[in-house]
Amino acid sequence: MPDPSELQGLAGPAGLAGLDVDFAGVRLKNPVLVASGTFGYGSELSQEVDLNALGGVITKGISLRPRPGNPPPRIVETPSGMLNAIGLQNVGLEAFLNEKLPYLRRFDTRVIVNIFGESVDEYRAVAAGLAGVGGVDALEVNVSCPNVKAGGIEFGTDVIQLKSLVSALKGSTDKPLIVKLSPNVGRIADFARAAEDAGADGISLINTVIGMSIDPRTRRPRLANGTGGLSGPAIRPIAVRMVWEAARAVKIPVLGMGGILTADDAIEFILAGASAVAVGTATFVNPRAAPDLVEGLRRFVARENLPHISRLVGGVITGNA
Repeated sequence: MPDPSELQGLAGPAGLAGLDVDFAGVRLKNPVLVASGTFGYGSELSQEVDLNALGGVITKGISLRPRPGNPPPRIVETPSGMLNAIGLQNVGLEAFLNEKLPYLRRFDTRVIVNIFGESVDEYRAVAAGLAGVGGVDALEVNVSCPNVKAGGIEFGTDVIQLKSLVSALKGSTDKPLIVKLSPNVGRIADFARAAEDAGADGISLINTVIGMSIDPRTRRPRLANGTGGLSGPAIRPIAVRMVWEAARAVKIPVLGMGGILTADDAIEFILAGASAVAVGTATFVNPRAAPDLVEGLRRFVARENLPHISRLVGGVITGNA
């Protein structure tokens, strides 16, 4: 886990005092990002959210070629969450560079592009296509989508393959690599260490947990895909636990996510060891969830009389202490 003192930056005019952080070499004005797949490419919610208020935007997953995704129905509400099986639908690398990225360049916020592929070569091609591109601050390497038959999940559930992929990507890009880990494994710490050993600059977790919902009347799965990824508050305790385990296993920074709705939820992740957090499913309920969270963290820091939010990173008290 990184030393919190190493994460503290100097708050500039665009930032909020006590909230700016350095994550994997990327300066964020605050530690709140929007999670991949929940905020589109940025423009979709621009009338509801000032992107300048965010620490960063993590784009929808980008593959080398466009993907249509899975057939509908692809989303179903569940108690305290939702299941999705979108299937990594996206416009592809070329259209992203020509049509989506120019819009994001208008804003004073960091842009992290989520990438994936069906092979090491495809991952490398996407990473190489983004190398040297202005307006892209880092790459989030998706090795954890459970909603496709081929799309990176095999790398996220095999330590050896994960190391091989990350090592290959280090030679294909000049951008920091943040590896998005799967919760659908036995020992998350092993995968966190594997990513770090292979050269990852940071890790993010958790992605969705595999789940299923069946309609008792039709006796059929409610998702056309059968199973999907569970997100929302229902998975938050799992996510907090995994962030805690991963943060204790590595020295690179951890981006925590999974069911964050409020500032208190975000503080849980930070105390568990996350240096920054990402908001996902909450955006479907409240499009302004992310900027509201920034304001909530600002009030928390002021109320607790903290010089900087980084003082809380990894500060959970366990045992009888």
